[in-house]
Amino acid sequence: QVQVVESGGGLVQPGGSLRLSCAASGFTFSSYAMSWYRQAPGKERELVATLTSVGDIPNYGDSVKGRFTISRDNAKNTVYLQMNSLKPEDTAVYYCNARYIFRPTINFWGQGTQVTVSS
Repeated sequence: QVQVVESGGGLVQPGGSLRLSCAASGFTFSSYAMSWYRQAPGKERELVATLTSVGDIPNYGDSVKGRFTISRDNAKNTVYLQMNSLKPEDTAVYYCNARYIFRPTINFWGQGTQVTVSS
């Protein structure tokens, strides 16, 4: 049974930090590119960061470059998103996505975790 479960969201003040985690099970984690997306109210879902394999160069959305860092631990089947210097406009539901490297149409989504940046 495939599971993709995000955690670590919450309320944080502007300028603060949060670390999101995404634990995966039920598939061969190392064969999947892992990504974080986010969706703010009234807006489309946007790509935050993608990391295909350990050691690869991550890809980041322009709005988070220099502030967010994606990493993965294949031994723990987990991907992380370290978010620093958070801004109110980072407020959104953050989703984890797993996409099969060899057939990108196969992908799985988590249920999302809320991140709210507010004073």
